[in-house]
Amino acid sequence: MTKGSTEALAGRRKFLGLAAAGAGGVLLAPGIHLIEIAHAATPAVTSKVRWGLLIDTTKCASGCTDCVSACNTENGLDPTPSPTSAQWIRKVEIKEIKTGRQASLPVMCQHCAEPPCVDVCPTGASFKRADGIVLVDRHSCIGCRYCVMACPYKARSFVHEPLTNQKPDVPRGKGCVEGCTLCVHRVDRGGTPACVEACAKAGHEAMLFGDLNDPDSAISRRIRDIATRQLRADLKLDPGVRYAGL
Repeated sequence: MTKGSTEALAGRRKFLGLAAAGAGGVLLAPGIHLIEIAHAATPAVTSKVRWGLLIDTTKCASGCTDCVSACNTENGLDPTPSPTSAQWIRKVEIKEIKTGRQASLPVMCQHCAEPPCVDVCPTGASFKRADGIVLVDRHSCIGCRYCVMACPYKARSFVHEPLTNQKPDVPRGKGCVEGCTLCVHRVDRGGTPACVEACAKAGHEAMLFGDLNDPDSAISRRIRDIATRQLRADLKLDPGVRYAGL
């Protein structure tokens, strides 16, 4: 084979490789595909930012499910969940045995700095972005559910049924594990999670979203002003979700 024909063949192979990448979304790293890079229009994710939530349980009413409904609508989840339906956020009622004091709070993926779901994932499907958001790559998730067992917050769901009418920004799939993404598709466009927006729109103001690394952000100032805690802080996972009033 001549040098010219060799170069031509290499060129055709390169072209076909790029075409296949564009069509199939070849995996480069956990959560990163060539097709996504081609269409990316958001600022680069950086560790200078750490996204987090502050939930004030004194403002969270028992029986209110505005945040749950908003999450289901935004992410295309079942509006009337069955026992096997995926649920990314749930309301939990707790009671202190000694005093009888009760509180109602939403619990979702806590977006830990040291996420156990990432540690146990055999394929790298569970991963943490540089800005602290913990996600699942549907392309490499094999449905083993190790992450479901490792999560102390019971924040991961397994998709048992076939899915239809999915949201373009929220790809899901039968046989995969999923959980709260902090509405990353909204965050990357400069927005806030749907649950936070719904809580504010309803006048509850029980949820505050922002950059935990920015000392001047509203969430950082609030954490300095009031007592807050992380769920299961004893595990030293450093969750990005904080609770006040517990």
